[in-house]
Amino acid sequence: MAYLCGSSLFGSPIKTAALLSIAMLEETHSAEIGRALGRSRSRVKDAVDSLEREGLIVGTEVGGTRRLRLNDRYVAAAELSALLLRLGEADTQLQDRLATLRRRPRRAGKPL
Repeated sequence: MAYLCGSSLFGSPIKTAALLSIAMLEETHSAEIGRALGRSRSRVKDAVDSLEREGLIVGTEVGGTRRLRLNDRYVAAAELSALLLRLGEADTQLQDRLATLRRRPRRAGKPL
């Protein structure tokens, strides 16, 4: 990973990248983060589970998908969000990768 989020600011490069991605996308899921970062879903899920145990993010079940977002009840939620968004502004490579993600579902039966 050649991103700014390749640092271990939040414990490991993958945790930092996942947290930055969640903040920049506002709501996402592990598979989407994995696609954007070029990492396996299981590695991302391990990082996300750790961030959730620490209280930085929350996940809610929507259908069969666990949707992730920053925890609004975290003691420094506003400060954390501001820091992550500022770091995200500086990471143009991550911005480009996140911008290429398909964010809406494909109509059933629609040809590729």
